[in-house]
Amino acid sequence: MPTQIDVVLPCLDEAAALPGLLTALPPGYRAIVVDNGSRDGSPQVAARHGARVVHEPRRGYGAAVHAGLEAAEAELVCVLDADGSFDPGELPALVAPVADGAADLSVGRRRPVSAGAWPWHARAGTALIAALLRQRGVPLRDLSPIRAARRDALLALGVTDRAFGYPLELLIRAAAAGWRIHELDVSYAPRAAGTRSKVSGSVRGTLRATRDFAGVLRTVGRPR
Repeated sequence: MPTQIDVVLPCLDEAAALPGLLTALPPGYRAIVVDNGSRDGSPQVAARHGARVVHEPRRGYGAAVHAGLEAAEAELVCVLDADGSFDPGELPALVAPVADGAADLSVGRRRPVSAGAWPWHARAGTALIAALLRQRGVPLRDLSPIRAARRDALLALGVTDRAFGYPLELLIRAAAAGWRIHELDVSYAPRAAGTRSKVSGSVRGTLRATRDFAGVLRTVGRPR
């Protein structure tokens, strides 16, 4: 296992979640908080808790993740939402198949810990897109925003989406490239109090994300 693993955390107004999240990172996991235009002091909170802060002015989940990958220096990189819904203590289990050479990409399948952790509209939208993805030969049940892979390989895939469609395009391109993709159950909790989801926090956000996903499905080539 490498001595250092970088953890990219795309961030937009997550100041309330960052202290608990950053202090829970396992030893050897270095946080790179990519601020995407926060107005709640998130960059300052992240810096106070030892994170490296990167500023990405172009709005969008994919833009923030890509900026974090470019800034990362470790061979292995994780991507994790900054809202407190995932347990950083589960990252080593996610990283292990990649570090051991058993997988090229390791992704989490969300398992809600309570009824309110994953709203019905977000769950339904994910189920629809995942079903369409399986029709294209990618045997996954989730599009989870928690994953691990090798940094250089991720950048070499050439993912172009800079909005909500980024993780879907990543999975399609990875499958087309013949990557071995490992899906692991992970706990999914309600996001930290004082933060609001840009996707699952509203039906409108879910519909916007589903629209971005549909655009990716129309334009990105099918796996071989």
